[in-house]
Amino acid sequence: MFSIADKAILQLDRALQTLVPKVAKAQRPSPANDQPKVELTQNQRQHAAGLMRINHTGEVCAQALYAGQATTAKLDSVREEMEHAAQEEVDHLVWCEQRLYDLQSRPSILNPLFYAASFSIGAGAGLISDKLSLGFVAATEDQVCLHLEKHLDALPKEDEKSKAILRQMHIDEALHKEAALQSGGLEFPKPVMAIMTQVSKVMTLTTYRI
Repeated sequence: MFSIADKAILQLDRALQTLVPKVAKAQRPSPANDQPKVELTQNQRQHAAGLMRINHTGEVCAQALYAGQATTAKLDSVREEMEHAAQEEVDHLVWCEQRLYDLQSRPSILNPLFYAASFSIGAGAGLISDKLSLGFVAATEDQVCLHLEKHLDALPKEDEKSKAILRQMHIDEALHKEAALQSGGLEFPKPVMAIMTQVSKVMTLTTYRI
């Protein structure tokens, strides 16, 4: 059984691995590795970088959300499920970060703020109930899948490296959504989903360039 101090140290370590560039390690190779390198124009490269920056920030938020929920989850099975999903999200985080640097860009400078906000939301949901916490995971992954689909259409057609990453992310996120619902997650009503959509739009607009 971890003490409060132990949990604090573990969460600090997770935050640092998420926020400090090139520290987190993926368990799976990036899907981009299997795609041929294609030269993009400056405008194409900047646009692709903006989209991948949004996706990277989304993965930062996912790490924080799962960390907060795992910290306050009441059932060991729910905590273990959060930890498993978080590990797969680490792959996404690293893949997006690597692609950003390949595109001669960098992660968003706002990531620490998004991490703190997402951790608070996750911890708060976990404190209320595991059912709500799992439902929040499902709703968040649903939003992520919608974003990924839009970005796949918006990326330059030549940028198969970025597309390969997003396709695998979409597969994983859809599985996380289904797992959360099957574990008893609450299905959020449409008004709540609409609010989450608006919040995600704010994140998208702020991280595309910053």
